[in-house]
Formats: sequence, structure tokens, C-alpha cells
Amino acid sequence: QTTVVRAKMAYRDMRNLTEIMRTLGYPRLISMENFRQCNFPLVVDILKWLVERYDPRASLPPDVDTEQDRVIFIKAVAEFMATKAGVKLNTKKLYKADGNVVRELLKVVGLLYSAMKGNSTAEGGDETLTASAFDLGANKLAELKQVRALASDITARGVRLFDLLGGETELRDARLAAVARPLEIEVIERGVRTSRDALAAQVAKLQSLMGSLSGDTKGLEEKIEKKKADLERNQKRLASLQSVRPAFMDEYERIEGDLQKEYTTYVEKFRNLSYLENQLEEYYFAEQSKFEETEESLRQMQARMRDVDGDGDMDVYDDPAESDSADEAPRRARPAAKDGEVFGTMAGDVSEDSESELDSGSLGSDGSLGDENGSGEDLSDNDF
Repeated sequence: QTTVVRAKMAYRDMRNLTEIMRTLGYPRLISMENFRQCNFPLVVDILKWLVERYDPRASLPPDVDTEQDRVIFIKAVAEFMATKAGVKLNTKKLYKADGNVVRELLKVVGLLYSAMKGNSTAEGGDETLTASAFDLGANKLAELKQVRALASDITARGVRLFDLLGGETELRDARLAAVARPLEIEVIERGVRTSRDALAAQVAKLQSLMGSLSGDTKGLEEKIEKKKADLERNQKRLASLQSVRPAFMDEYERIEGDLQKEYTTYVEKFRNLSYLENQLEEYYFAEQSKFEETEESLRQMQARMRDVDGDGDMDVYDDPAESDSADEAPRRARPAAKDGEVFGTMAGDVSEDSESELDSGSLGSDGSLGDENGSGEDLSDNDF
């Protein structure tokens, strides 16, 4: 019956340990069969993780390979839990790492689990209290920094005190020898006189420095007064110059007014000149356009005249034989002139082509051919 009760208790403790470790966020999965036999590496891993949860800055022995290392590790963990968490652990059960170590681990795990439950209850219970606590911590941030500075100062002073106490062994003998030595009046008087002379020399040196300092102070004060007097004199001169009107100012203002008028006239004339130049350019451009149009019309008329003359020449000189027979026929058919009778006219024969030319153009007053609008241009022999 006792064996059955122990088995039930071991099973219950093991189940509680696995559930609590899972709740705390232990990264490794713990099964019910891990502690059936001695499992020291798992116990070491759990103890390291729990110590880090209590104090991340805590240092534990890293090696557990030999028996001596394992003993040192178990002692360090037990001392840490006893001082930091106030939990007394059985080092023998921790070293065995069997089913009996579960209850020892539950002592540490139970504290962490209770703290986590209390924290979650406080967070879910009253938000106003949490906010006020947070504000209280923020207000005491300066005090926290001061405490950290004092802690660093205490550590530095402790190190210095330790170094001084380390030399106490050597200094003790010298101090005892000096105390045990009999007093000699002459030596003491000589030491006092030496100290007095050194102090007198230091005082004289300081007095000389003070005298030179006072002299420098007076010199600087005199320079300052001189600069102040120069500044006042220059300010008065500036004020007098600003109040007096220069003799040439009237003439300057008159010339400036004339210059403004001349500039206005210049701007107006420059504007008119620019406008006239623009108008002149437009006029030249219009004349050039008219000239080009006239030239183009003359070239077209000359081309038409060349085409008309070319067609007439081809009709007349198309067949020489026919032309000769045509010229002889009128002569043969023309009757002999009698006395006092005249046949024909003084004008030559006018062909149809020439009649069309006369119809298309007219003679001007100076004998030149004109276009349909009546404007004529002289045609030279080279144009035909």
C-alpha cells in the first residue's frame, strides 16, 4: 500500500511538473518517462533555465563533465536559490536526478508559477492601478539612475579600499617602527623649519603672482576706458555728420531729377524707334513679296509666249515643199496689175496664231504687249 501511495504521489508530482514547465514556457518537452531513470543532463538544463528566469545575470559553472564539476554545479544552484529565492534544496536528490528530484524542482517551479499567476491577476483586475504603478515607475526613473550611479561609486570605492587594505601588511611594520622610534627635538625642529621655509616661498610666489595680476588688471582697465572714450567720440562724430546736410546734396537731387526726365524721354524715343523699325521691316517684306509675285507672273507669261511661238513655227516649217507650193500659188493666181491699179495691202499675212496672240494681248501706248489687266512690260528680242 505504501508503494502504491508513493507511485501515485510520484505520478502526480511528475504531471504537475510537466504542466507547470509548459505553462512557464520551457522550450523542451518533458514527458512522464524522463525521470524513470537517472537523467542528470535534463536536470542541469532545467536548473539553468530556472536560474536564468530568476536572474538573467547569474553565473553558473558551465562544465558538468566530471564528478567534481557536477558537485560544484549543484552546490552553486543550491546556494543561489537559498540566497535569492529563499528556497532550501536537497543537493543529494538533485545529484541523483531520478524520480525524487521532481519534488525539489517543484519547490522552485512553484514559486515562478505563483508569481506568474499573481502578475496575470493584477493585470486583469484593475487597469487603473496598473497605469498608476507605471506612472510611479516613470516618475522614479531619475531616482533609479541616481541609485545606479551610487552603486557604481560604491563598487569603485570598495575596489580602492581593497587595494589599500592589501598593502596594510607592509605598511603596518613601517607605521609601528615610526611610532616606536624615540622623538628627537632637533629633527622635529629641522623638519618644521623646512616646512615653514617652503610655505614662505610658496606664499611669496603667490604674492608675486597676485601683484602681476593686479598690474595686468589695471592695464586692461586703462585700455577699456580708452576704447570707451574712442567709441563715444566716434558716436558723437557720426551723429554730427548725420545731422549736417552736405553742400552738394541740392545739386545732386536736381541732377537726379533731370536724369530721371532724360531717362523717361530716352525710353519713349527708344520705343518709337523700335516701332518704326518694325514697320519698315514689314514694308520691305510686303514690297519684296509683290516683286516676287510680279517676277513669277512675268516668267509664266514668257513661258506661254515661248509655247505659242514654238507651235507657230512648227506649223509653218513642218513641210518645206508644201510651204513653197503654197507661196507660189498666190503669185500665179494673182492677176497682172494694170496701170493705176494696186492689189493687196501693205500688211503681211496674218495667221490664225498671230490673231490669237492679238486677241489674248493688246498693244500698249508705247508699242509693248500687255496682259489681260492692261499692265504691259517691254519684251526684248532675246525673249523670242
